[in-house]
Amino acid sequence: MNIAKNMEAIFVTAAVLLGVSAYASAAAEATVALQPAIHVAAAHAPMQVVVIKAKRLTAVKKASLS
Repeated sequence: MNIAKNMEAIFVTAAVLLGVSAYASAAAEATVALQPAIHVAAAHAPMQVVVIKAKRLTAVKKASLS
């Protein structure tokens, strides 16, 4: 099959698939936007906290790492 002869069909097919996927993702975002209860529930969730328990490096140890 000669790809050069079918390049226009390949381009049109790719453009149609890109348009359909953009339309579908926009529709999915609009569906999520219509459900504000999900966002409100997430706002009341407790904040996650990360605690790092470690000693600081001394200047000598920092210099030895580099």
